[in-house]
Amino acid sequence: MAMEKDKAPYPASLAAANDNLAPPIVSAKVDAALKRIARLLGRQMARDAFEERIAANDNDSQSR
Repeated sequence: MAMEKDKAPYPASLAAANDNLAPPIVSAKVDAALKRIARLLGRQMARDAFEERIAANDNDSQSR
């Protein structure tokens, strides 16, 4: 009897953590929105880094 219980299939709600074959849960609309947010955040980070470089290099030639 114990052997038969061990051979019982797992419930459908269980899935492996690394199951890359599972269908995507996120819709295309949500995926596009997330990509746009990531792109905007990246641009803002680039602007901030550029402004920091300008502020750090305030040796302009006009101050002479």
